[in-house]
Amino acid sequence: MKKRIYIAYTGGTMGMQGTANGYAPAPGFLEAQLAALPELRSEMVPEYDIHEYNPLLDSSNITPAEWMTIAQDIAAHYDAYDGFIVLHGTDTMAYTASALAFMLQGLRKPVILTGSQIPLFEVRNDARENLITALLLAANYPIPEVCLYFGDMLLRGCRAVKLNAVGFDAFDSPNYPPLGTVGIEVAINWKALRPAPTMPDTLEVRPIAPARLGVLRLFPGMSEAYVQAVLQAPLQGLVLETYGVGNGPTGDLVFMDALREASARGMVIVDCTQCLKGSVNLHGYATGSALAEAGVLSGYDMTTEAALTKLFYLFSQGYTLDKIRQLVQCDLRGELTAS
Repeated sequence: MKKRIYIAYTGGTMGMQGTANGYAPAPGFLEAQLAALPELRSEMVPEYDIHEYNPLLDSSNITPAEWMTIAQDIAAHYDAYDGFIVLHGTDTMAYTASALAFMLQGLRKPVILTGSQIPLFEVRNDARENLITALLLAANYPIPEVCLYFGDMLLRGCRAVKLNAVGFDAFDSPNYPPLGTVGIEVAINWKALRPAPTMPDTLEVRPIAPARLGVLRLFPGMSEAYVQAVLQAPLQGLVLETYGVGNGPTGDLVFMDALREASARGMVIVDCTQCLKGSVNLHGYATGSALAEAGVLSGYDMTTEAALTKLFYLFSQGYTLDKIRQLVQCDLRGELTAS
């Protein structure tokens, strides 16, 4: 029997149409486009059902509330389908892929996010290849992970980042090898996959609730007022994008005092490097050690997207602050490599 794939269509460039103000989502437009594709009627292509969200969203408008909607949608249809595709805009796709990786507990079936840089209705586009390949991957390869497929690469969702705003190779996984590459043949990197859960084949959605989180990217010449404003209560967690292997301006006493005070009152501060490749090592330099002494935690080689969504996830589970600080430095879904 043919495999069955569930497509959650949230919006994004793939199904957009042209308007006087540029590309915009249009209800029913994508399904009409797909119905005209003879390739989708091939015996090689699995059966699929599309659930079009209302409203369709440009991914710039995706929030944690939409992460919950997507996760619950997958869970509601989990037993009836062999795999899942989430059609999503590219701008925040890496955030959604990371969030779903944390939220979908006990996942044993493929969940693949994809989209396109050019809409399907255009003569020259990347939408057709991304969608068809994602369908074939979801149907034929037992990958128990949330993945992101784009531009011939299958990536772990919580390792992916958007690197290119205009090319078809829009995403990469700088600190972890692709889970698969697609050329003439499909090559799955089985050794890179996480093992399927040993628990029974049940999926649990771990909720993500609103949390007061932020991201602070260091730059030379930050004003004292700016730093103090960012670190004010009631902020609960912060991803601190630092230099190199996790270094910061430790000679700036106002900055350091603000970090110490924020950490002491319960803020969880996670150090992620601004570099695309490499890992934070808070004991490699004196400047990194000073951050650790101020209460900053290593994010190792997590992406900012993974670190931020992980904080959303951890703060939503009712854990104590000590537990959150412990787990944020642990590998939960393959999002980090602890050194």
